[in-house]
Amino acid sequence: MVVLNKIYTRTGDKGETALGNGDRVAKYSARVDAYGTVDETNATVGLARLHASGVMADRLAAIQNDLFDLGADLCRPDMEKDNEAPYPVLRMLDTQVTRLETEIDEMNADLEPLRSFILPGGSALAAQLHLCRTVSRRAERLCVELASMESVNPAAVKYLNRLSDWFFVASRVANDSGKADILWVPGANR
Repeated sequence: MVVLNKIYTRTGDKGETALGNGDRVAKYSARVDAYGTVDETNATVGLARLHASGVMADRLAAIQNDLFDLGADLCRPDMEKDNEAPYPVLRMLDTQVTRLETEIDEMNADLEPLRSFILPGGSALAAQLHLCRTVSRRAERLCVELASMESVNPAAVKYLNRLSDWFFVASRVANDSGKADILWVPGANR
């Protein structure tokens, strides 16, 4: 359990931060950049939830919780040393990826196939979900980059890949099941 009784610690005043295993790294390290962008994704999901209700709001809440799990996973390097930790280490699981895939399939079942790319926008919720999609894509790119240098849980990368797809399909649902999607018209303003 996390206990935060003091918010500022002054330990980062010199540009370093602590990882989940206690190691100190530069705040601009690839690992911190990756989990920081996951946190940014979570903040955009919080904004999307302001416009959501019912099942969509519940699913967004579950995603926010998953994103905290993902941040916890990414902030702890050395997966091979998980059994040495004095507490159970939180890692993303393939079941979380599968849940997203199931939800994507459910949402996509009633949508007409796309015949054009979609411009971000439409309803307030759809526009916000497109922002979630683009920020989660950046988080995915940073995690893939991190994985090229250090050990990263493969389920974490898979989750981010599916998440951006989830946001795309959810944005179509939020646009009256795709009927209010704004389609790209190539060369429209030439």
